[in-house]
Amino acid sequence: MALLEAFLTYISRERRLATNTIAAYGADLREFHVFLGLHLGIEPRMSHFAVLQARDVRAFLAQRRRDGLTDASVARLLSAIKSFYRWLDHAHGVENPDIAFLTGPSRPRRLPRPVSEQAAADMMARVGTLQDDPWIAARDLAALSLMYGAGLRISEALSLSGDIDPAPPVLRLMGKGGKIRQVPLLPVVRQAMDDYAAQCPFRMGLGTPYFFGARGKVLQPAVLRKQVQVLRNSLGLPETATPHALRHSFATHLLAHGADLRAIQTLLGHASLSTTQIYTAVEPAHLRQVHSRAHPRGG
Repeated sequence: MALLEAFLTYISRERRLATNTIAAYGADLREFHVFLGLHLGIEPRMSHFAVLQARDVRAFLAQRRRDGLTDASVARLLSAIKSFYRWLDHAHGVENPDIAFLTGPSRPRRLPRPVSEQAAADMMARVGTLQDDPWIAARDLAALSLMYGAGLRISEALSLSGDIDPAPPVLRLMGKGGKIRQVPLLPVVRQAMDDYAAQCPFRMGLGTPYFFGARGKVLQPAVLRKQVQVLRNSLGLPETATPHALRHSFATHLLAHGADLRAIQTLLGHASLSTTQIYTAVEPAHLRQVHSRAHPRGG
C-alpha cells in the first residue's frame, strides 16, 4: 500500500518518531488495510478513506478486541488510524471528520514505579560485584549510573558513541523522537564512566559504541536487563526494579528533594510538562509537606 509507506516515511523523516512507534503503527495500519479490503470487498484507495464512516473503524476495533486485544492496544490502534488520517488531510487534503472525532477506550494512567533511595544506592554498590571480569563490572556500573544519576533511558545510554567526552559536566545526547538535550553529569557518574573507559579492552572512537558487549559488539539491552534481574534477585528487590525504574527513580528522588518540575522535564527530555507531572502522584506525602511549609496558612 503506497499510501501507508508514504505515511511511515513521513513519521520517520519528518516527525522523527521512535523506531518502535513506527513499527507498531505500520503493523496496526497493515492490519487495518487488510480488514478494509475484506470489509469493503475492494482494495482500499484514497477515495475510500475520504468516505469511510466511524462505524467501519469501530467494526475493525471490535474485531481486534475479539482477537484478545486489551483496551490499551485498541486505543493504540485508534491512535495509529487517526494519525494516518491527519497525515492524509495534511498531505492530500483528505478530510474525514467522522474519523477525527472517534474516541477510544479510556486508559488508566499507570504510575511510575521507582525504587527507593536506599534500593538505588544498594544497586549501585552491588552491581560491580556481580561480574568476574572487572571491565564488565565497571561497564554495568557506568550504564546504571547514567540511568539513575542522569535520568537516561536504557536506549539512550546504549546508543552513546565511542567518541563522547565525559569530562565536561554536561552530556549532549539524542533522546526519544530525535530530540536533543543536555544532561548534567554528577562527579560520581563521570567517575564511573572514567573507570569503565580506562578498563574497556576495546577501542572507543568515532563510529564505535561506547558500551561494548563481551565480544566487542554494541551492548544489547537484553544483556543489561538480565544483569539488573540478577542484581534485584540478589538484593531481594521486586520485579519492578528494572533499568527504566532507575530513570523513574532519578525523577522521583529529585522531586522529593525539592527540584522544580520544569527542570525535571528538561532533564528527562519530555516534550510536555503533563508527562512529567505524573511523578507528582508518586510523591504525595512529600508534596503535602512542601505545601504545608510554603503556604502562608501552612503553619
